[in-house]
Amino acid sequence: MDVTPFLEARIAPRAVFDRLVEHAERARFMIPDKGGGWTAVTWAEYARQIRETALFLIASGIKPGDRVAVFAGNSVAWGVAALAIQAAGGVMVPIYPASTPEQAAYVAQHSAARFIFASAGTLPRIAARAAAYEGVEKVVVLEVPALDAALTAAAGAAIAGKLVAWKDALAKGAAKEAESPYLFDQTMDAVSLDAPGIMLYTSGTTGNPKGVPLTHRNVAANGADWLVCNAPILDEGGVDLLWLPMSHIFGLGELCIGNTLAWTTYLVDPVSALTRLPEVKPTVFMSVPSHWEKLAMAVMPEPEAKRRAKLAELTGGRLSFCLSGGAGLKKEVKELFHAAGVLIIEGYGLTECSPTLTLNRPDAFRFDSVGKALPSVELKLAEDGEILARGPNVFKGYHDDPAATLEVFTEDGWFKTGDVGRFTEDGFLQIVDRKKDILVTAGGKNVAPANIELRFRDDANIAHVVVYGDAKRYLVAGIWLNEDVVRAQLAGVDPDKRADAARALAQASVDRVNGELASYETIKRFAIMSSPLTVESGFLTSSLKVRRKIVYAAMRDRFEALYETEAGRDSAGHGSHA
Repeated sequence: MDVTPFLEARIAPRAVFDRLVEHAERARFMIPDKGGGWTAVTWAEYARQIRETALFLIASGIKPGDRVAVFAGNSVAWGVAALAIQAAGGVMVPIYPASTPEQAAYVAQHSAARFIFASAGTLPRIAARAAAYEGVEKVVVLEVPALDAALTAAAGAAIAGKLVAWKDALAKGAAKEAESPYLFDQTMDAVSLDAPGIMLYTSGTTGNPKGVPLTHRNVAANGADWLVCNAPILDEGGVDLLWLPMSHIFGLGELCIGNTLAWTTYLVDPVSALTRLPEVKPTVFMSVPSHWEKLAMAVMPEPEAKRRAKLAELTGGRLSFCLSGGAGLKKEVKELFHAAGVLIIEGYGLTECSPTLTLNRPDAFRFDSVGKALPSVELKLAEDGEILARGPNVFKGYHDDPAATLEVFTEDGWFKTGDVGRFTEDGFLQIVDRKKDILVTAGGKNVAPANIELRFRDDANIAHVVVYGDAKRYLVAGIWLNEDVVRAQLAGVDPDKRADAARALAQASVDRVNGELASYETIKRFAIMSSPLTVESGFLTSSLKVRRKIVYAAMRDRFEALYETEAGRDSAGHGSHA
């Protein structure tokens, strides 16, 4: 398609309003209903809610640059709130819906959010750390027609007085529009492209996550590059099935590109996404590797001559644009899909880069690579192979963290990605290593293993924990017991039962830590390891820090075995699925 009309830089909400007359009565979203069917939300209704929500914020005193958080799962209301915040001149701060009370409170407090859009399901987690929300003026409960005793109780005494029902917020915005009919357009038109429009929080290797402010220009530049690269297989008026969390830049990007290209988006949850494909028959499907891998496993048993038909049966048979992101997709999966007539586009990027740096293209791809640099992106390799990036999509620095900002840029202004790469002879980028200790699960979640391991630090029974799970569906761990402490505790236990008793102690420690973590961070299985971690063996530094890569390399078979069986008896254990 010709993407020229969509390349002009503009703030994200403009995509909804600039062509509203053309699309007004078409379905923008399809929402599952209780009867198993779908309910349409038109472009006109979507736009009305964005306008009224923005005017509610304006009436509530929002100022340019004020930060407003969204702490909820996917819904039309989530997208409405996000775009309304930006149209009102604010900075949208997504909080992952799986966040623990501590994680959510940190983001709300660190970002100095003035308002929060929450859901009935996240209110108890806000209430659990109410003191952190002292600076929050209002908490709007999405998709709630009126406040009731149950919601007030869930919010707790400190938060209850700040609650606003979604319907009441829209009504207040409508009243503001009646009073000032041109205020919404004037406010949206006044938002500068160089103002921050979104601030996402990204995992550090240790410590708290860092706030990444992205300007409207950062995001617009990246979006224009993305459209140019994918133009040959994009269409206006497509149908996508969106299950990716909108709180992640991948899911948010799908929402926004759907606004730009006038897609009809079927909103589904992660569990039902694959089963809904044959029903919805989307032309667009974006996913993290785990869903692509499940589809590949369903197709693989078929003879090669029948795989194309099987894939069409599983996906509805209309896929024309497929994108995998969040983590690396196995080459074999991409090859299987391509042989069956479906090209999966894959690239590479980071939140700090809005997010994409490279893409494979429909007319230029290598499945052993993450593609070539986007048109406006410059890439080069440092002496140690680290990938360095520069371009209009790269952020300027972390929120309220000058030290971290200084650390992540070279003296001449190149962004240090923390990943090690190499270029092929024909210019494609390959990722060969990661300098930072970050695991990226098959579900696209970034996890800092050190933050999990630190929670075992004061556990007398545990000497070391090493978390493992890059590109896996869930995390596992190797656990080294403090032998002297455990031996003393089990002195009175029958010698034949001591191994089981030791495993039970380790399980109790894992269950305790899992209870403090978001579900995707929890340790699902573990092995009690016998080879000691010492300086002499090379597994510890002279300051007694674990040398993670060396442990992984030496004990990879033990870690991988935890994914091969659910009931290994000699040293495997189960973590909580909390």
